[in-house]
Amino acid sequence: MLRRKAYDTMLTWKRTSNGKSALLIEGARRVGKSTLARMFAENEYRSHLEIDFSTASDDIKGLFAQYRSDIDTFFMYLQAYTGVSLIRRDAVIVFDEVQRFPLAREFIKQLVADGRYDYIETGSLISIKRNVENIVVPSEETSMRLNPLSFEEFLWASGNEQLFALMVSSFESLRPLPEALHRKAERLFREYILVGGMPQAVLAYLDERDFGAVDAVKKDILSLYRNDIAKFGANDATRIARVFSTLPSQLARHDKKFKLASLSANARSRDYADAFFWLADACIDSICYNVDDPAVGLASSLNESSFKCYMADTGLLVTQLFADNSSTPHEVYRDVLLGKLEINEGMFTENVVAQQLTANGRGLYFYSKRDDTDWSNTMEIDFLVARGYDDAAGRMRVSPIEVKSTKRYGTRSLEKFKEKFGGRVGTRYILHPKPLAVEGDIVRLPLYMSAML
Repeated sequence: MLRRKAYDTMLTWKRTSNGKSALLIEGARRVGKSTLARMFAENEYRSHLEIDFSTASDDIKGLFAQYRSDIDTFFMYLQAYTGVSLIRRDAVIVFDEVQRFPLAREFIKQLVADGRYDYIETGSLISIKRNVENIVVPSEETSMRLNPLSFEEFLWASGNEQLFALMVSSFESLRPLPEALHRKAERLFREYILVGGMPQAVLAYLDERDFGAVDAVKKDILSLYRNDIAKFGANDATRIARVFSTLPSQLARHDKKFKLASLSANARSRDYADAFFWLADACIDSICYNVDDPAVGLASSLNESSFKCYMADTGLLVTQLFADNSSTPHEVYRDVLLGKLEINEGMFTENVVAQQLTANGRGLYFYSKRDDTDWSNTMEIDFLVARGYDDAAGRMRVSPIEVKSTKRYGTRSLEKFKEKFGGRVGTRYILHPKPLAVEGDIVRLPLYMSAML
């Protein structure tokens, strides 16, 4: 069983809510929502009941409509149908795949008010119109997004928990890891780029140490996503599929900004807005917005018309890039492991950084300024985060982050960013395939330390 950081979040919810809210676990298909909910229910309660609405009988579903005003009878029949005895204030009911039966989600309001049990909901595509249009969404929900495994969780799974603790210590002290440990961390991070964080892919890798087996798992997940788009995308299915299929080619661009013109000659933002929302709601991609005027409140000046789209999982990106092949070429896996992939490696490294930032609960933002009349004014900053700054007594400043996939690079954009925004700017970071080094207020971090930002 894979250890997940989200488990601690669930413990906090159980302790602080004390039955006053249900926990809604959102996330992509196959990200481990059901497994996590089941494990939590088994470990933290004396009794539990799981209703999977993808397979639930009509008799079970009928209870939610027939006994909404008679909760005592509802629970009596529910326990009789399932054969599970629920213990007042020490039992949890899991509504798995709740988006398939919105009436159960609406019923949460009455169930929470009743107060005798706890409730966990799991679901994908929670917010799309067809899943909410005929119900009143309960305010008695605490939402939690479950992401693919972060690099930290990947290290836990592979038995390298101590190494991650050393990485944290190295980052906090700004002292590089010993060379041998640096090489080990770099190798594991490259494995993580290839495998990704989808639980089935990680388990396949740990069990077989075979990238072919891992790739087969990832292809099945991508096929599931395509089927979901066709099945649940409604009138936007064609546009959603088009955006989804072009994500790798968009990231292969030098500036990686999403170009609508690549979808069709007459593509307009308003025509594709629902498609981007659908993919984001499905947690298949992560949108990174351009910020016009960077300040600590980064969202206050985001430009919705200028954005990048990353795959939510780096391993799926690797496989998606070669979707037309029967299998992902072994040469690609080999070259990424050895750090010799010259073409497209930038897209993988930038995507995996986006995944780590998302795993840490950060929104994704970047800064891009193009000046065709004066090239010296052009700037491209891959990511922006708000962090405490030591020279400002820990007050928040904007930290620009540049991601470099090669060992040779310049810092022109970082310098111009500092010149333009001055006192707003905190520590500047470069993520690169080299050991940690500090030069003034520029901190050069190995790529695996993106997990610390």
